[in-house]
Amino acid sequence: GCLLLWLLPSVLRVQSNGEARPRSTPCQQSPTKVSCKGVGLRKFPKELGQGVKYLELSNNFIQNLSGSHMPGFGQLEYLDVCFNQLEAVSATTLAQLPQLRSLLLGSNHLDRNYLANGRAFRLLRNIEVLDLSANNLESHMAGWYVSNLTRLRMLDLAGNKMTRLPAGIFWSTPRLRELDLSDNYIMEIEEGAFEALEELEVVNLALNSLHCISGFSLTQLRVLNLSHNALELFVSEEGAEPYLLQVLDLSHNRLLYFPALPKAHYLTHLNLSNNLIASLLPGSRHPGEFVLRYEEMARFNRTSHAAAALTHVADLDLSNNRLQLFPFTFFHSLGSLHSLSLAMNCLQDVAGESLASGTEPSDRSPAPPERAALSVRSLDLRGNAIRVLPHWFFDSLPQLETIDLGSNSLQPCESQGSHRGGTLGGGSRMPAPGGTCTPFYNVPRLKHLSLRKNNITRLHPYAFNQTSLLSLDLSGNKDLFVPKEALGGLEFSLQKLSLRGNQMDDSKAELPCLDTLKVLDLSGNNFSLLPTGLFCSPLESLDVRNNNLLTLEKPALASWSRSLKDVSVAGNPFSCCSLAWLDT
Repeated sequence: GCLLLWLLPSVLRVQSNGEARPRSTPCQQSPTKVSCKGVGLRKFPKELGQGVKYLELSNNFIQNLSGSHMPGFGQLEYLDVCFNQLEAVSATTLAQLPQLRSLLLGSNHLDRNYLANGRAFRLLRNIEVLDLSANNLESHMAGWYVSNLTRLRMLDLAGNKMTRLPAGIFWSTPRLRELDLSDNYIMEIEEGAFEALEELEVVNLALNSLHCISGFSLTQLRVLNLSHNALELFVSEEGAEPYLLQVLDLSHNRLLYFPALPKAHYLTHLNLSNNLIASLLPGSRHPGEFVLRYEEMARFNRTSHAAAALTHVADLDLSNNRLQLFPFTFFHSLGSLHSLSLAMNCLQDVAGESLASGTEPSDRSPAPPERAALSVRSLDLRGNAIRVLPHWFFDSLPQLETIDLGSNSLQPCESQGSHRGGTLGGGSRMPAPGGTCTPFYNVPRLKHLSLRKNNITRLHPYAFNQTSLLSLDLSGNKDLFVPKEALGGLEFSLQKLSLRGNQMDDSKAELPCLDTLKVLDLSGNNFSLLPTGLFCSPLESLDVRNNNLLTLEKPALASWSRSLKDVSVAGNPFSCCSLAWLDT
């Protein structure tokens, strides 16, 4: 797309009688910049003031870039003619723009007269940035336009009608660094299409129709976006030279397995969300699972070391796949992994050690090997079918600060030996017999926990004791009962609490004095009175929408008078005779 980078003050011409004539120069201008965006121009301007280097003509009705004598254009470095009706560019015009570095022509009709226009483009000897997006260009047209732009650094061909990248299409642009080919119809990339681009660092091929990437050999690439294609196979070339790739987006494809990236030692961000990956465990593949058959499948050897080279990956997104098992061992080699998402899968169990292909995990998940801890700080497991986490789960995630377990079926355990607020002996975290609940106590580094929509009906005493949570989300648990001791241990840490949409009445919430609570969401319940334990909290934000409140108690508001910044009260049957709380 094209961006308006400058917002300049209008300059009005003054008639001899002193009256302003704003319509004579609708453009905004300064000594070096002129912006005529959306002013209704139908022709390319004939002259510019001396020294103008930036000219914006986007969102007009210009059809031709033509002019035989154009004073003042010799210094122009940036020209934006996006979103016009442009279909013809004359060589005479471009010859008078020797200093032009950036030319933005997106959203026009440059598929018309492309042969003559392409010949004119050969005069753009110094052009470094070219936008030809959304011009209905087919592959051969795009190739013709860039056939002699040897200094080009950034090229935008997004939103066109390209179906293939023929070998040699970029031979004349060896200095290209960024290439956007997104939102086309590309089904084929011929061998050698990128061969000349030794300086290429960023490629966007999202929103195309690619089915298979094999022999991927762009070792110098830093960022590659292949999202929203139809990829079933991604295999990189096993050469001696390591890949410099740092960001790889393969989301929204049809991948059946974790991609083979044996030399991607510098990769930091890997997005595999919205694919069809059903397992991360080693095992035999079944060619029948692929929609299409590929010759490359013969040399596609899936092993247990698929992630072994990814030692620098910090962010891994595997959300919206078909995983049924969370195998800790698969992630052990990812020593830099900080953020991991397995949201919206089919997870039911957590496996501490690698299971042989076809082996079903037992109810008592085996613990991972000693010191096989993951470095993950943020873990997203929402939208699965997890019923219980094993007792060793949090011990194997010693750096964990944030976990989202929303939309599962987890029940928090009662803290063993903490009925009187005492400490746990030996730091043990053993669930109740039968393994039907998950212990969330004694996880000292955990700061943010979401248990929304888990069908929790009752919190046991001291369920989060010795876990210094800053935020706790218990929303969407219908008829939840929170006894006074349930949040014991959070009195001096908890800052944000959500009990939204639980349909709780006055008898269901007995909150302790939470000395640090700042944000509280009680909306979507059946409260007619606020829980008294809240009166000592330094609340800054309170949401009590859609309850049964007739009034807000004055003692509560008086205690919050210095701290409360916003309060949401809509959807309550407030009594018109009891509105004195508004004065407070």
